[in-house]
Amino acid sequence: MATVKSRLPRIQRSHAALSDHRSASGLPLYVLLLLLAFVFMFPFFWTLSSSLKATWELTNFPPSLFPEVPQWQNYPYVFERAPFWTWMQNTITVVVWATLGSVLTASIVAYSFARFEYRGRDLVFLVTLGTMMLPQQVIMIPQYVLFHKLGWVNTLRPLWVPNWFGGGAFYIFLLRQFIMSLPRELDEAAMIDGASFTRVFRSVIVPLSTPALATVTIICFMNNWNDFDNAVIFLHSPKTFTLAIGMNFFKTVPEIGGVPMENILMAASVMATVPCLVLFFAAQRYFVEGVVLTGLKG
Repeated sequence: MATVKSRLPRIQRSHAALSDHRSASGLPLYVLLLLLAFVFMFPFFWTLSSSLKATWELTNFPPSLFPEVPQWQNYPYVFERAPFWTWMQNTITVVVWATLGSVLTASIVAYSFARFEYRGRDLVFLVTLGTMMLPQQVIMIPQYVLFHKLGWVNTLRPLWVPNWFGGGAFYIFLLRQFIMSLPRELDEAAMIDGASFTRVFRSVIVPLSTPALATVTIICFMNNWNDFDNAVIFLHSPKTFTLAIGMNFFKTVPEIGGVPMENILMAASVMATVPCLVLFFAAQRYFVEGVVLTGLKG
């Protein structure tokens, strides 16, 4: 016991020295991470700062990082200058229905690819993955012709209805890889208790796939929230605009007399970015967990 007590201070000094060494060796990494964080956050900071500037401050040289006098009235002016709230409601409608359709149908298709064995399954899966090689521009004209014949042009339906037919090859692949990492014994145990395939999917697969489903939800939400190409093709009247195309209004239509509206555009951009930031920070734990687990076990 005396020998142990005599060695205890030496062991503590060794641990302290090791901790100091690790802290010193990790200092350059922390500095690098802080610099990278500053680089990536600077565009958002510049947008926020510009949204509070007066019009004449936008053309100053050299440009100032902070507004001389914060122009808080730029934010309510966004709603006076354009039907911003209508665009926000349209965007929320599209995002909710598109995300719900993508997550639901992609998870069902992924469950089929991961758990069932049938003739042509691998071929169908390869064809599904092959659709990711097609550029969006290739299918724009056929889609427009189809929706024009259905009478859906200048409505929100072309922006969210396609998401209810499989959700997309990337989402299917991501969920399939995650489901394949789940032990099949769980399915078999549920079936022994009398559960059907639908019950297994609803009560076993879906609860265990929460990280992957959260990842798909966030990615789909972001893609549909920022979707500009489809919106500019199918939406023609301002009352049907989404935020992605509606904010371009502040850039292309200046004030009377040619006064620039970049500060109003920046204010609208900040308000349009807030929902995305809230969703990401609320679900970032599931997002990171879903990406890590899918990458390790897929």
